[in-house]
Amino acid sequence: MLTLHGTGIGGGVVVGRAVVLETRLIDVPRYRVEFAQRAGEAARLARAVTTVRAELEALGTHLPADAPVEAQALLQVHAMILDDPSLAPQATVAIESHGQNAEWAFASQAEHLAAQFEQFDDPYLRERGRDVTQVADRVLRVLSGSGRALRARALPGDVPLIFVAHDISPADMLQLKHAGGFAIDLGGTASHTAILARSMNVPAVVGLDRASQMVRDDDWLVIDGDTGVLVVAPDPAVLDEYRHRMVLGLLERKQLERLVHVPSATLDGEPIELLANIELPAEAAQARDAGASGVGLFRTEFLFMNRRELPGEDEQYEAYREAVLGMAGGPVTIRTIDIGADKALDGDDDVHEPAASPNPALGQRAIRYSLAEPDVFLEQLRAILRAAEHGPVRLLIPMIAHGHEVDQTLRLIAQARTQLADRLRRQMPPVPVGGMIEVPAAALTSPFFARRLDFLSIGTNDLVQYTLAIDRADHAVSSLYDPFHPAVLQLVAQTIRAGERAGKPVSVCGEMAGDLDATRLLIGMGLRAFSMHPASLLRIKREILRCDAGRLRTRVARLLAADDPMRVQSGLERLREA
Repeated sequence: MLTLHGTGIGGGVVVGRAVVLETRLIDVPRYRVEFAQRAGEAARLARAVTTVRAELEALGTHLPADAPVEAQALLQVHAMILDDPSLAPQATVAIESHGQNAEWAFASQAEHLAAQFEQFDDPYLRERGRDVTQVADRVLRVLSGSGRALRARALPGDVPLIFVAHDISPADMLQLKHAGGFAIDLGGTASHTAILARSMNVPAVVGLDRASQMVRDDDWLVIDGDTGVLVVAPDPAVLDEYRHRMVLGLLERKQLERLVHVPSATLDGEPIELLANIELPAEAAQARDAGASGVGLFRTEFLFMNRRELPGEDEQYEAYREAVLGMAGGPVTIRTIDIGADKALDGDDDVHEPAASPNPALGQRAIRYSLAEPDVFLEQLRAILRAAEHGPVRLLIPMIAHGHEVDQTLRLIAQARTQLADRLRRQMPPVPVGGMIEVPAAALTSPFFARRLDFLSIGTNDLVQYTLAIDRADHAVSSLYDPFHPAVLQLVAQTIRAGERAGKPVSVCGEMAGDLDATRLLIGMGLRAFSMHPASLLRIKREILRCDAGRLRTRVARLLAADDPMRVQSGLERLREA
């Protein structure tokens, strides 16, 4: 028996047989092509790209009615990557000018583009590099003539199939119908593979490192998608235990479904707003069906990635409008683009060349980038203001740290309003403007931002990283990433208090909001709005229904008075047991 640990994506527990997928090329052939043969080699690459494009289109056309709402959008993202000018066109130049063979040229361009995403601090943007690699893998397989090494087979007694792979793209996942679970070497919670796995509502674990090398076809496996555990060849006693947990998990899921329409409030009557984090417009309707009262964080970066030309105002407006309509009257909080100068977006020929920044995480990113590119920012602001005509919209500024950033942003919003009024001959509806508290400086001066803005949203992922100087994507130090460190808790509590005193709503939209271990703590701090992935909503709601906010406030106040991490940890354990 072997136990491997990764990052759980949810979905509960499954016991089944392993199907190991070979989803990558081990070696890319590299050789020189004679000058007379280069045109034919370029044509071979063009045919491979056309074949992959047709595969993606066919998958989208034949999606079943019960396919996850994200499926079509994720296929479109891969199609956009395939058409990125820095891939096939640049590979063609390498073939024609330098005599590289098609596989060598295309793989080199894909590696170069994927490396650009590694510079991002935001885990969602960083994961887009894997999308590039997955698209390149499809093209390379067509070039090699190997096709896709994906298969599904029937086992007697309806034994679930657990697919194990080094990596797997959303397009490939959609071909694996009736999958019982996924165990993937690569990836994190922000990868499109993880997003689709959540939507498929199957147990999945990513970031397992070498599971695909350690597991053999037909091995019995156990996946616990909640704890991130993969058990290979479990002992009979362990197998029986997890089968029992699997049955209990199915019963729990049915019980949780009954809570969808139950009001979210504590035992002593404190209403708690449950909101959803979404990546794509189509996810808004799914979030509403899962019980979300609104969208607490709509990331807009997907519109700007993997393309040469920036999205126009109308394209952005249509995406934001779709999300607003999908929420059917619930508020939609749209975060302005959180991207950095480590990947330019100006449409120049060197659009994919990274800036020479020694540390992009501390460079010109998020609101700093937007203010440095006012024309780009104004276009997005106009699109957001127009979308507010279709339902309640809130505008969220990422990574604020200075008062002048708020001043400049408010002036540009006013300018965008004036531009729309002059062009459309009507006034846009009011849109509350809030700020993301993601750096210690913003948390320490949160009373100022609470006075100046309409609401605050705490991005705990970045707040933890910046407070503890930890990059959780760096395995050498990721164990030090601790959202319950006393310093982090003080900053979160201080921000919530600042909102209370100013009469402004505060939400948490980082992973901490969907962490059951943090629910009682955050309610005791005074938090009344949680925003998380839709898959976590009902479990958090159940915990909220069991809480007494008044009693928790007293207990949490005592816990926050401690500065010893061990005492804080003990206090958290007692809080969870209460």
